[in-house]
Amino acid sequence: MDFPKVIRLVAQAVYAVFGLAILVLMLLIVLWVNPALISSNRVSPEDWRPRDAKTDLGTSPRDNLVKYGYEIITETSKHIGPMAPKVNVRYAGNNLSCQSCHLEAGRKTGSASFVGVANRFPQFRGRENKMGNLIERVNGCMERSMNGKVLPDNSLEMQAIIAYMEWLSENVPKDKEAQYKGFAKLEIPNKKADVNTGKALYIKHCQTCHMDNGQGQRPSENDKYLYPPLWGKDSYNHGAGMHRVITAAQFIKGNMPYLEATLDNPVLTDEEAYHVAAYINSFQRPQKANPEVDFPDKKLKPVSTPYGPWVDEFSPDQHKYGPFQPIMAWYEKELGIKKSK
Repeated sequence: MDFPKVIRLVAQAVYAVFGLAILVLMLLIVLWVNPALISSNRVSPEDWRPRDAKTDLGTSPRDNLVKYGYEIITETSKHIGPMAPKVNVRYAGNNLSCQSCHLEAGRKTGSASFVGVANRFPQFRGRENKMGNLIERVNGCMERSMNGKVLPDNSLEMQAIIAYMEWLSENVPKDKEAQYKGFAKLEIPNKKADVNTGKALYIKHCQTCHMDNGQGQRPSENDKYLYPPLWGKDSYNHGAGMHRVITAAQFIKGNMPYLEATLDNPVLTDEEAYHVAAYINSFQRPQKANPEVDFPDKKLKPVSTPYGPWVDEFSPDQHKYGPFQPIMAWYEKELGIKKSK
């Protein structure tokens, strides 16, 4: 018997078994970290629903990170805002929560839902005039809607937020992803938004929750808002997208009054939402630093951006309240650019 040959064959077999065991172990570790890789989450479009962090998460490291992201989205001020115990993580400058605008923790249609959002990045962003990633988009909200400062890319908080958005974006049917994207469609009235009309509508439909002074409601200064402030020092700053009348009107149409309006069954008409948006945005709010650097290519600036500079000669008042159609017509005639907001 050729013992050296037998020994070599046995050694090769042992190495093969050992290598296979290592591969199996690595696979098990990967699946433990990310069980979604083998989960049977793919369902028919008719049965599909957005994932819910309260019921659909396990205890894996990735699930725990997603869960923390959900907690930041729903209780932003407590984790990364003025109420955070650690001063060094107080990145948000107001006491809003991300879900003040991205309703139901980013799971509601018509409210810039997070469902599918991770699948749309990287994307070109006119405000920065470059391709941007999802982290940069989140930080845009941090500096504007949250009136704060950017989260470090590699921070636990940012990684948790991104993990939550990516989790909500997994296995979403294409037609559902389109349904959850953005805000309600709005037929922009061809007139200036009327603040006084907006005030009357606000008193009728909004004041019960957001109060007559627009400061919202929360049980105490140590609690999150039940209904967020719409203007004043604890609201979004003037660089936020919600400070544009058209964008705010789209949000209002599809979501307000809360728990009454839906994307498919709005309570307010397009024109009513338009006037309410003007009223809300007629009040003082924090001012974002250096707004003039937004939209390096000023031709890409939305016509409803209420702060300059602009490449056109329309007044600041018209850029804020409209009518917007003459501005849109100018861009198309003079620059060949079609604008919708």
